[in-house]
Amino acid sequence: MKTIIRHVIAAVLFSVLLAVILVGITLATFSITDWSTIWEQKIGDFSFLASILGIVAVIGVIAGISTGWYWKERLYQIDRKLVQMVKGQKVDEEEAYRELDSIQKHMRELQEKIRQQAEYSQRLATERATEREKSLQEIVVQERNRLARELHDSVSQQLFAASMMMSAINESNPPEDTAIQKQLQMVEKMIHQSQLEMRALLLHLRPVALKGKSLQEGIQELLLELTQKIPIEIDWKVEQFPIDKGVEDQLFRILQESVSNTLRHAEATTFHIMLIERDATIIMRTVDNGVGFDMEKVKTSSYGLQNMRERAYEVGGTFKVISLKNEGTRLEVKVPILAKEGENND
Repeated sequence: MKTIIRHVIAAVLFSVLLAVILVGITLATFSITDWSTIWEQKIGDFSFLASILGIVAVIGVIAGISTGWYWKERLYQIDRKLVQMVKGQKVDEEEAYRELDSIQKHMRELQEKIRQQAEYSQRLATERATEREKSLQEIVVQERNRLARELHDSVSQQLFAASMMMSAINESNPPEDTAIQKQLQMVEKMIHQSQLEMRALLLHLRPVALKGKSLQEGIQELLLELTQKIPIEIDWKVEQFPIDKGVEDQLFRILQESVSNTLRHAEATTFHIMLIERDATIIMRTVDNGVGFDMEKVKTSSYGLQNMRERAYEVGGTFKVISLKNEGTRLEVKVPILAKEGENND
């Protein structure tokens, strides 16, 4: 409203000034000697000069309101677009007034610069976050490898030595007291179980990577290593067929998690692994004859199961696990083989 008032005042003053100048020029041109007659002249019931000034003032008010409203609308348009820029919104591309073409052009240039700067800032933030994550992952891997080496060189070796000593005691010089014999055998069994858990822990800390090998080659290498170190009967059926690298990595991690869980918790004597392809679907299955677990209690609380399920879902697969008390556990992952773009289905 202040804009309109200022325009009205300016228009009225200009109109009055213009009227006074025109009246003065008129009087000077016609050489009127008695100016009092002009004051006495009337238009209707009003003095001539008062009427002229009134008409001029009205015209000035009308002109001031019109020009004030005109420029108020244009300033409002600029203000609205500036508010949109401040809020990060897209500026309306409506038809501009010719008087504001230059201003709106500069506003568009400014908005484009702001957009480019925001895009650069986001890209820089993403790159920094990626670098931090990569650096953190490298630190985690190095620390896990360090812990694995120290555990293998100290605790694992001590457990192995204790196991050999207990075996020698129980086989070569068993005590006559049957109660002590049972206790020593129990200690030997506990040491043996601790060895299994230590090997599973080392597998967690320093998991074997595929490193350019196929999934089938990685599985066979892992299982051959386990058969040499762990007194569990392990057999497998692994078929040869091509698998995408991303799917291979996730299936291999799921298998490692399953092997680790079996070694740590199942107390199994047999472990069977199968990897086959049927009807454009990859099927990986592990079965053990261990103690099993309660599905309802473990379903939501097991980090390992949740981790395996998320890995299966990440490659568009399904994850299913069945376990019965004292009857073992069966885990199955199915991943569809998607046709590559450009392949022809004959």
